[in-house]
Amino acid sequence: MTNINFKSVVIIGLGLIGSSLARAIREKEVSKTIYGIDINEENIKKCLNLKIISKGEKNLEDLKEQTDLIIICSPLSTYKEIFFQLEQYLNQDTLVTDVGSTKMSTIRDFEELKNNHHIKFVPCHPIAGLEKSGPEYGFAKLFENRFCIMTPKNNDQNSIDQIIKFWNSLGMEVQSMDAEHHDRVLAMTSHIPQLIAYSIVATASELESHLKEEVIKYSAAGFRDFTRLAGSDPIMWRDVYAKNKEAVLEMLGRFTEDLSTLQKAIRNNDASYLEKTFSSTREIRKVIEEIGQAGTFDPTESKKTK
Repeated sequence: MTNINFKSVVIIGLGLIGSSLARAIREKEVSKTIYGIDINEENIKKCLNLKIISKGEKNLEDLKEQTDLIIICSPLSTYKEIFFQLEQYLNQDTLVTDVGSTKMSTIRDFEELKNNHHIKFVPCHPIAGLEKSGPEYGFAKLFENRFCIMTPKNNDQNSIDQIIKFWNSLGMEVQSMDAEHHDRVLAMTSHIPQLIAYSIVATASELESHLKEEVIKYSAAGFRDFTRLAGSDPIMWRDVYAKNKEAVLEMLGRFTEDLSTLQKAIRNNDASYLEKTFSSTREIRKVIEEIGQAGTFDPTESKKTK
């Protein structure tokens, strides 16, 4: 693993991902000084009490210090304003990256700046997280043995190399991808499953009261998994679907067609087709397990079992 050290780091957005980054940066000694920015003063207080940031401010303009690295961990709808603030704030060349799960919109927001010569922005998406929000749920090992997708555009090689070293230092494997391709891949692997989870749980909530009570009481593993996903941050996911609309609609169309085919197979008692489909999908799960991407450690769950 390649290590890198910064004099100071700024994390914008102190939720699950931002607070986990602060923990990992401190634990891996990537930087001794970690500044946190969050419009929610309660999040700042929690991070200060947890001793995972050195100083916290509600606004970037209140932070007088310049820094070596800035990581944007706030909702996608805030990016445009954050880039504008960075344009005003920075007076030296500074490495900037992010954790957003859509990259085309992120790059578009950045390219709208009139004067961005101090901002060395390398778009990234660390594929790691939990279906919980808030700094109290963060943990340093969140990024270990996970992939980080980097979608550079017009970046100098030195900035790219530094960002790769940064994510490597936290235990991530960095892979480069075209931004548009990233958004199509993530639409299927992340955004559509999340949308389905929201839809199924919403359907259950509309059932007549006695049936809904029994659905909740006798939840099987499948439905529990859907409720876990549906418990995610609604603001974050609202922004994802607004920013990645085209790719999500494309993949949703494919999914709808396949679901319709399964519906016909069930109606026609086509057991052979169902078995063939279920066997092929089972193989995908095996591959995911083999490459070590089958689950994410959740410290809150381990505490419950002790």
